[in-house]
Amino acid sequence: MTAFSRVRNAARDGGRLASLRSALGVRSFVGQMFVLQVVTVLLLVTAAAVTIYIQMDRNQHAAAFNRTLAVATTFANSPGLVDAMRSPDPTAVLQPRTEAVRKALDAGAVVVVNTAGIRYTHTDPSLIGEHFVGDVQPALAGEIVQESLDAPLGPAVQSIVPVRDASGAVIGAVACGIQVETITVNFSARVPLLAGALGAVLLTLAGTAFITRRLLKQTRGLGPSEITRLYENHDAVLRSVREGVVILDGDQRLLLANEEARRLLELPEDAQGRPLADLGLAPATTELLASAREATDEVHRFGGRLLAVNHRPMDLHGGPPGSVTTLRDSTELSVVAGRAEAAQRRLRLLYEASVRIGTTLEVVRTAEELTEVGVPEFADYITVDLVDEVVHGAEPVASGTGMYRAATRGVREDHPLYVTGGGVTLDTTAEEVRGLLLGHARAERDLPGTTWWRAADPDHARELIDYGFHTLISAPLHARGVVLGVVNFWRAGASPAFSDEDLSLAEELAARTAVCVDNARRYAREHTMAVTLQRSLLPSALPPQNALEAASRYLPAQAGVGGDWFDVIPLSGTRVALVVGDVVGHGLHAAATMGRLRTAVHNFSALDLTPDELLGRLDELATRIDEDEAAEYGAGAITGATCLYAVYDPVDGTCALARAGHLPPALVLPDGTVRFADLPAAPPLGVGGVPFETTTLDLPEGSRLVLYTDGLVETRTRDIDGGLERLRAALAAAGPGPEQTCDTVLDRLLPDRPADDVALLVARTRTLPADQVASWDVPANPTAVAPLRAAVSRQLADWGLDETAFITELILSELITNAIRHGSAPIRVRLLRDRALICEVSDSSSTSPHLRNATDTDEGGRGLFLVSQYADRWGTRYTPEGKVIWAEQRMPEND
Repeated sequence: MTAFSRVRNAARDGGRLASLRSALGVRSFVGQMFVLQVVTVLLLVTAAAVTIYIQMDRNQHAAAFNRTLAVATTFANSPGLVDAMRSPDPTAVLQPRTEAVRKALDAGAVVVVNTAGIRYTHTDPSLIGEHFVGDVQPALAGEIVQESLDAPLGPAVQSIVPVRDASGAVIGAVACGIQVETITVNFSARVPLLAGALGAVLLTLAGTAFITRRLLKQTRGLGPSEITRLYENHDAVLRSVREGVVILDGDQRLLLANEEARRLLELPEDAQGRPLADLGLAPATTELLASAREATDEVHRFGGRLLAVNHRPMDLHGGPPGSVTTLRDSTELSVVAGRAEAAQRRLRLLYEASVRIGTTLEVVRTAEELTEVGVPEFADYITVDLVDEVVHGAEPVASGTGMYRAATRGVREDHPLYVTGGGVTLDTTAEEVRGLLLGHARAERDLPGTTWWRAADPDHARELIDYGFHTLISAPLHARGVVLGVVNFWRAGASPAFSDEDLSLAEELAARTAVCVDNARRYAREHTMAVTLQRSLLPSALPPQNALEAASRYLPAQAGVGGDWFDVIPLSGTRVALVVGDVVGHGLHAAATMGRLRTAVHNFSALDLTPDELLGRLDELATRIDEDEAAEYGAGAITGATCLYAVYDPVDGTCALARAGHLPPALVLPDGTVRFADLPAAPPLGVGGVPFETTTLDLPEGSRLVLYTDGLVETRTRDIDGGLERLRAALAAAGPGPEQTCDTVLDRLLPDRPADDVALLVARTRTLPADQVASWDVPANPTAVAPLRAAVSRQLADWGLDETAFITELILSELITNAIRHGSAPIRVRLLRDRALICEVSDSSSTSPHLRNATDTDEGGRGLFLVSQYADRWGTRYTPEGKVIWAEQRMPEND
């Protein structure tokens, strides 16, 4: 053999070895099958070994149980056993016999026990006479017992057999135990081994069949030469076909693109394997190739070409994940594509108009939205003129020609069109203008050659022509039989003139805008009426009083006014009531309901009721109103309204509060500490069935009491707990004054246009100085009146109120005399010097005096009449201890 032959044979052998190593490599399919077979054999061997071990263990235990049962049964039925057990010394007779049996049969132990479970025999003589260890009771009852034991030398089993006499009665038992490991199993261990071997063979055959089937599926039964020829034909077809072919895998990566596809799509050389998003295709083409929908001859523009695209996902037809797309150059269809694009543009513009016009219920903003949609997609410039009455929410005048320029927008800012906010006048002498006012759109494609649009302002029209305006569409904003305004679409410069299709599109845009403008106008009117009503129902200014320094805010909701309200009501004895409430809903009905509740609170507070009593009566009123309106209209009006009522007394610095479904007030102490008052919860007004409770708080002077409605702390995106924490932080950072507190809270918690109306009331407490309060205890004796009158005169002199002494003494004399005659002790008199001079007489009786007209023959009945004549106001309020009759006098004016 020549040297060349040896080298050639060595290279051939090396190539075969390399090919074999490649075939058996883990990455190759054959290599994977080889690894699978090795793993399968290992699993089979392991399974066989485990099976053999488990089977031998089971057989070993079964053999041990059988041997112990045979020994125990044989010994229990052996002759003379019964006589031996009944002999005077059973152990002497049976111990040698059991030991002989144990040794002869290689048993672990043979034990005989009596009916009490006491051993007669045992391998260890020292344990004879002890109680048997094991479950012997079933055997003494006549049953055979087999059990497993954990002996010191390893696992063991034992069998216990009852011993019966000639009559069948059980007189004892025989137990035989043995170590499991002493049992050897030979034949039984071979059966699972044979079964495991057979299973291994069957699994090997199944694995071979699987591998063969998988290989046939991968190669489709083709040989190497056939596979090569198939690839060559595939490559020739892709090169010769005049359509672009693009194949993507399931991860949207480019698997294949022929030369035509690379040319049409201008793909780079390294495009294969790159993601679809990195190929630089048009967005519409990228969206189609990435989608799972089928497309046939769908036209796409790319690189100045019109491509007819056919797209088919492969997995929809049983193939692998991915898609196949063919491309064909269809530039000759440009005219058709242009029309389709124009139609698509119009549809897109109409869709944008339906989505973006009318997003708010504001007239001017709606007009601005039309200009934002139409420029520059449809026109170069758009102006919107509205009838003056429409801008203010009123009904438009049919014959009116005065317009308000509501919106102007263009592609450039230096245009000569009228600016927004100015007035525009229409010239109704032109037939075209009269047509606009009747609801007919007008397209003018030659502005320099026409005059009707110039009549109102010829100089301005000349400026427009000089600027370059050449085409105009005027479309009326026509809704519900009334023209609300006019919208003008302008084109200038190089832009093409409007077509007939553009005229119908302009009419459609104007019609949609007109409906939105009319809705906004109607809303503006209703909103103005509701706001006017609510403002008239809310307090225009807080009443004068010295107990509190108060500030308030009310913000109507973006969607309309609601039923939130607040109030500050001066009461007798320098006390002040603070009220805040909320009626569910918005609009006129909610505002009217709020007014009814506020009026009722004013009336009930005049009776000097405690907070829980006032809310109870308000709840009864709401229930009656709901019942009446439910019978008439089918639905209640007040159910769901909430209210918080608080009464502050500046004399002792206490505040009594009760709530009906309302949020608790916030308290800001003089040191800046913020907390929420812990008030008992109660249902809203109109629900009924649960009594209200009053809570009394001691408020240091300078404390701020913050009452609010839920619109302040709760929104669609923020729950009440989060809102309360934000309120706490705002109050902690606010200044000490009520006005400062209101401003800080609103700035930090509310947007410019809240979704719900908000009422906020902040009151900083004051206390009445001690030198402005005087009180005396009065004995229940008419003789005490004169000394008390003298004491009151001295106190009035100290206060510089000598002018009021005579009337005050007269009033107190009548009130004290009534208390002595008709009331009960203790009787107390109190003078308060505030904005008025207040006289109070209290006793423990709950009987209230009544004013009446005394006749000439009556000896009494004139005291309260005199009080009502000399006092500016008088009345009675009840306390837990009784009642207080009070009278107020105006303070004398200072010189």
